[in-house]
Amino acid sequence: MIAALDKGQFWSQIDWVLLDMDGTLLDKYFDDYFWEILVPQKYAEKYGISVKKAQKELLNYYRQEEGTLNWTDLDFWSQKFDLDIPALKEQIRHLISIHPYVEDFLQFLKKRKKKVALVTNAHYKSLELKMKKTRLSPYFDRIICAFDIGLPKEKVAFWLKLQKELGFNPQKTAFIDDSEPPLLAAQQAGIKYLFFKSQSSSQLPPKIPLNGFKAIQSFNELM
Repeated sequence: MIAALDKGQFWSQIDWVLLDMDGTLLDKYFDDYFWEILVPQKYAEKYGISVKKAQKELLNYYRQEEGTLNWTDLDFWSQKFDLDIPALKEQIRHLISIHPYVEDFLQFLKKRKKKVALVTNAHYKSLELKMKKTRLSPYFDRIICAFDIGLPKEKVAFWLKLQKELGFNPQKTAFIDDSEPPLLAAQQAGIKYLFFKSQSSSQLPPKIPLNGFKAIQSFNELM
């Protein structure tokens, strides 16, 4: 956390702010409910098995693709499960919500004329759905999807390509994410200011980072 007296000095050193979407700006409850409850229910109905067995099978499938672009590729999972994953997401779009203080923080950055990029592993269809629901798009100078780069955020090469794409100075850039592997990759790529969003879901307690990153539970801590 940044001490109150240091915040002015801190923000004077920052040109770019890179922000993850799911779990960081948006409440991850939507995604957790979708992948852990709704998809297993529909899978169980389709294949005539118990929801418990479906959850176990799907968890194995998810783990196999974790850290790859397939992990968030809605078309990949639609084909694999023979389910219309984007249509199922639409069914529960009412559960998509923004974390507290997110809009305040984005307005705070805008007033200070910081460049702001949304940087997400989310699939295009998921990104479109969430931006329509939350109407956060106007706050961003750029919206970068991992599918644009061709690599997930967990890869150091993603950040090196992103730097070329956006033209930011890593020493004057901050990145906030609710997951540590992307933060570690960004750190290896030279990004100086890294923050771990400790409460990704409103339904779960905050997590403690394992790799020494500064943790924030809410964006009001940065303002």
